[in-house]
Amino acid sequence: MIFITAKFRVRPEHADRWPEISGSFTRATRGEPGCMWFEWSRSLDDPSEYVLVEAFRDGEAGAAHVQSEHFRTAQQTLPRHLAETPKIVNVTVPQDDWSRLGEMAVQRDS
Repeated sequence: MIFITAKFRVRPEHADRWPEISGSFTRATRGEPGCMWFEWSRSLDDPSEYVLVEAFRDGEAGAAHVQSEHFRTAQQTLPRHLAETPKIVNVTVPQDDWSRLGEMAVQRDS
């Protein structure tokens, strides 16, 4: 799968509204057949920073994403709300879902 993490530093005056501002892009991306997940989180240290964790089934699905109409629309509409160009880590990993963090396994009493 293609695993992507991106940091978006949003202009402070738009930070509280970022989920709404990016909402149509988020919904459209989640609806793509090759999208496995597309999840936003807000930084605990910097309220103007959002972290996007996304995954696509394979390179073909990732290419379809960046060639989609909603991606092109986001390229035109989202940057005006940003304080800087987003930072990204994009890797291909040999798995098809989240793995369990064995070092923090939860043990339940029976």
